[in-house]
Amino acid sequence: MATQDERRADTRRRLLDAAAELFVERGVDGTSIDAIAQRADRTSGAVYDHFGGKDGILLALLDSWVSDVGAVIGAELASARAVDERLAVLWRNVSAPAVGDGRWMTLEFELWAHAARNPELREPLTRRYRGAWRGIVASTGDDGEQDPALGPAIIGLLIGLEMMRRIDPERVTDEMAVTALQGVVDGFDRRRTVSVDS
Repeated sequence: MATQDERRADTRRRLLDAAAELFVERGVDGTSIDAIAQRADRTSGAVYDHFGGKDGILLALLDSWVSDVGAVIGAELASARAVDERLAVLWRNVSAPAVGDGRWMTLEFELWAHAARNPELREPLTRRYRGAWRGIVASTGDDGEQDPALGPAIIGLLIGLEMMRRIDPERVTDEMAVTALQGVVDGFDRRRTVSVDS
């Protein structure tokens, strides 16, 4: 017989799975709390109890993905020495992550679009991205003096390239993506060198 903690964990997992499916199928705005509960074979009260509402469940979905993929990236970065190897690790874990089921980009876009329409979500999204930016800068092997705009530039390019790859995979190859990312890093390095020399 399952314990109360096991039942709560099962309910949480079912709600997350149902929400992910529905958000991908219908979008966040097109998905109701009742639809999530029905798909998970739970009550709408369970959604509110576990997540506080749709915003909470969307953030929880993406945070769980970020946590899982972060562990994989960390392990892969431990053996990558050159910047291009590190950028390839980042790209691979965005374009073909070892964890998750490939829905994350659609969910990421849904979160961004939903936050653009709902100002109360912007602060949690900003905090989330700022944490990712710091991790990205560290993953490039930076010496701690890198321009703080490097993180947003790399994340923006990673997400944009992945969105384009889904539309036209023949044009957005792994090699092209890593080359573009390297170009961003090189551009920031040149910019820093110029400002230091001035």
